[in-house]
Amino acid sequence: MLKNIKWQIRIVFIMWIIFLYIMVKPPFGFLILNTILGYIPIEMSLELTNRHLSKSWLFWPILLLWIIFYPNAPYLLTDLFHLSLLNPYGNDGLLRLSGQMWISYSYLMISALGCSLIGFFGLFKVVNEITQKLKIKSEFFKMSLIIILNIISSIGIFIGRFLRFHTVYLLLSPKLLIKPLIEMWTPHMIAFVVILTIIQTFVYWIIHLIVKDTENNL
Repeated sequence: MLKNIKWQIRIVFIMWIIFLYIMVKPPFGFLILNTILGYIPIEMSLELTNRHLSKSWLFWPILLLWIIFYPNAPYLLTDLFHLSLLNPYGNDGLLRLSGQMWISYSYLMISALGCSLIGFFGLFKVVNEITQKLKIKSEFFKMSLIIILNIISSIGIFIGRFLRFHTVYLLLSPKLLIKPLIEMWTPHMIAFVVILTIIQTFVYWIIHLIVKDTENNL
């Protein structure tokens, strides 16, 4: 069953990325790259919960890469601000009933919800895997780990959205990031991180409730 779910996720995302490449037109071309970047941590989370990998030393370096790339998944939630490019309101102040506008709306929503929600589900599975490997059953530890990862994710989203640095820069040109990363700590930045952390933790809590309720009813 679990393997089936993993391949469903893989096939749907691959097909969706190909579809975006063929169908998306400016000014929404950014969705292709952002969806690919958002899928990378999802694929890593699928591998981290692989029974064979979880028993290997490779689990820890892949986990580190997952932490670096994970912000790309919830990052797409901030792409929803680009809905303003659709000029959704007509002269009468009401939403326009334009086919092309709603098609573009669906592209944004599917990518944003797909990457963020499945990314949060991957977070749920990865954290469970970490606590099992460390043999820690404390719910306080698990929740603390979730909040820490959400804070890291919010910082990563800020870096991507406002400093305009992609995740690969951390791996290819880390020296270029040192000064901007030092100077970015302002009250506005901290407020942004707090708000995004609250949003991510809230969504995670909803997914946690759904997963636990499903498990209890099996």
